[in-house]
Amino acid sequence: MLTVDDFDFVLPPELIAQHPAAERRASRLLHVRGAHAEARSDRSFAELPQLVAAGDLLVFNDARVIRARLFGSKESGGRVEVMVERILDGRQALAQVRASKSPKPGTRLRLEDAFDVRVIGRSGANNEFFLLELCDDSAHAGGAGTTEGAGSTEGTDFWTLLERHGHLPLPPYITHAAGVEDESRYQTVFARHPGAVAAPTAGLHFDEALLDELRVRGIETAFLTLHVGAGTFQPVRVSQIAEHRMHRERFEIPAATIAAIAATRARGGRVIAVGTTSLRALEASAAATGEPTAGLAETEIFITPGYRFRVVDRLLTNFHLPRSTLLMLVSAFAGLDTIRAAYRHAVEQRYRFFSYGDAMLLERADTADTPNQPQPPAPESTHAL
Repeated sequence: MLTVDDFDFVLPPELIAQHPAAERRASRLLHVRGAHAEARSDRSFAELPQLVAAGDLLVFNDARVIRARLFGSKESGGRVEVMVERILDGRQALAQVRASKSPKPGTRLRLEDAFDVRVIGRSGANNEFFLLELCDDSAHAGGAGTTEGAGSTEGTDFWTLLERHGHLPLPPYITHAAGVEDESRYQTVFARHPGAVAAPTAGLHFDEALLDELRVRGIETAFLTLHVGAGTFQPVRVSQIAEHRMHRERFEIPAATIAAIAATRARGGRVIAVGTTSLRALEASAAATGEPTAGLAETEIFITPGYRFRVVDRLLTNFHLPRSTLLMLVSAFAGLDTIRAAYRHAVEQRYRFFSYGDAMLLERADTADTPNQPQPPAPESTHAL
């Protein structure tokens, strides 16, 4: 049985990228075709069109990061930090709340000195979230300098308030507060659907010129939406990875994307997932029938070595944290020994890691490095909405 220690590696802290490359396509790209040195090549991300064939299909995640981080205080004066995980409707949201003492149901929080929310209770598989509700008597929801009175309903939904008062939620390993550069560079150029609290980072390397070059070369593109949750940064807290339970995320795959995948297969092309989020959505949608399915659903699929991939042929992804579920996913895709060798090479060659770092293009392994492990049953990994 695999343990979390099987996915550990030593990463010098200076290799954690704190800022993006000067240009999106200026990142480096490690092409990995196997565990041996001759099966790896160091490239520039701008060379990606040369590594993809006409008739192949790139599937992107077009989720947009919302301003999910809020600062405020309890009625007692204690400071709080709120990270909105999911807006349930205009009035309620699930969130992580950091405070010296966990707020109890009924506690009122003043956020950004602009609006109030009330704690309704705990939620989530492990009670990791708080259910928050906007207070009807939240005074001056528009914030200082506005003409909106306490009775105004304009601007009092969560979506609008986050856009006005929230802060971009950079990952915990990025040490600076979000600035002007991050407002543009921590979003993909094709971000359309707001709701994510972390960026689908493999897509950050693409600019419009690169997308145009891919199309000119006859390389197809398609889109889906998976709203990345804060749980993507949560550590695996158990030793045996089979005991880990994934956080749940929403995704939607349009019928046009399913049709594009079918057309790609028919002409002998390859389906390339841009990022682990795209891969998880595609594989989760195929869990029940073996074929990807259009529609809106939720997934808690946990992909580890031994998983049999049904949809994705190649994976474009950034470098991931030690001992993380995403490192387990790429190990399942390319092979555990292959990923170990690739990450050793990346550290030796001073590649930049994590969200603002460099990228890898992975080929799917023909065989897994370990015997097959039981896959989660379809009803538990995917939930139609």
